[in-house]
Amino acid sequence: MRWLSLLLILFTSSLHAETNVSGSVSTQLRYFHQDPQWPGQFSGRQASIAIEPEFRTKVGEGKFTFIPFYRHDEHDDERSHFDIRELHWQTQFDDWDVLIGINSLFWGVTESRHLVDIINQTDFVENLDNEDKLGQPMIQFGWVQDWGVLNFVVLPGFRERTFPAAEGRLRTPLPIDTDNAHYESGAEDKHIDFALRYTHVIDDWDLGAYYFYGTSREPRLLLNNSGTALIPYYDLINQVGVDLQLTQEAWLWKLEAIGREGQGKTFVAMVAGFEYTFYQLANSSTDLGVLFEYLYDDRDASAPQTFSDDDIFAGLRLALNDVDDTSILTGMILDRHTEEKLITFEAETRLSERWTLDAEARWFVDIEKNGLLNSLASDDYVQVEVAYHF
Repeated sequence: MRWLSLLLILFTSSLHAETNVSGSVSTQLRYFHQDPQWPGQFSGRQASIAIEPEFRTKVGEGKFTFIPFYRHDEHDDERSHFDIRELHWQTQFDDWDVLIGINSLFWGVTESRHLVDIINQTDFVENLDNEDKLGQPMIQFGWVQDWGVLNFVVLPGFRERTFPAAEGRLRTPLPIDTDNAHYESGAEDKHIDFALRYTHVIDDWDLGAYYFYGTSREPRLLLNNSGTALIPYYDLINQVGVDLQLTQEAWLWKLEAIGREGQGKTFVAMVAGFEYTFYQLANSSTDLGVLFEYLYDDRDASAPQTFSDDDIFAGLRLALNDVDDTSILTGMILDRHTEEKLITFEAETRLSERWTLDAEARWFVDIEKNGLLNSLASDDYVQVEVAYHF
């Protein structure tokens, strides 16, 4: 896009002594202890390196931000990828703020599923938890008033979801042909999407509601003519969403809900639950959070498949509140009908002023042969990542 190229030129020309440069370089090691389930997949170790520098500089009353990202993976060609997470100019005047460029917006409050988060496309080769996102071109206007904040977001361009290559792990039974994606819109990835979002804080309530029209970030996967691969198909959708959080002393009550039209019959989905925190456990500085959420989704087979149609999530969050910011999050999602289970473990700590250590593990338990998680049944893994922050 020409305007993004112009923005990069303006950012480069604006660099001066006051530019703040930070970021991280990391090395990641995953280990899959089971043999792969599908032909051509690698076995055992998966090593990769990543770099994510951050450049921030002021220009008059505004500021530029530039955050590129690159990962190189030893096995998966699709996981070796470059992305611009952020490249934007932002300014404020009176009751308005304006942002132009590539940015990342996160909406939502729940832990187990980020249901209302719709602006940025999922970077699925990074992780299957939908936490990592591709940068999204946008023009954003925010209007701040006593009665709340209105944000209008124009999205001139679409990002296709990333998927593992045929040799990668954590993939579908058939590889996904990302080079031949199909679209409902004749403009394909140049369709202009938009969203209008309202947020407000009333006493102990955090409220959010939005309307989105545009290309679904969640593709349907269709079999190609030869039956050898899956083709992503991106529909045009209308979606409304709400997210609520109520804070009552040690309790956090959470809700996310959506209604979507455009992928088969109109459907609704929700995640609702709570987090209760035991502060200063056993007279220490440690806090222990107990999490519980219920996941519901009534979409039919004409919509993209989901694992979260009638599930329960339970977890624990441990924060040591030490000088190294050590924390642990572990949890399990249980399918109430099939009793399939996804168990997760995440931990992070600081090794020194500039070095951090993250650990992660995922186990797929009691997976049915014809279940939606069957393609991942042999993909239990543990992961360690060491990062240097500059």
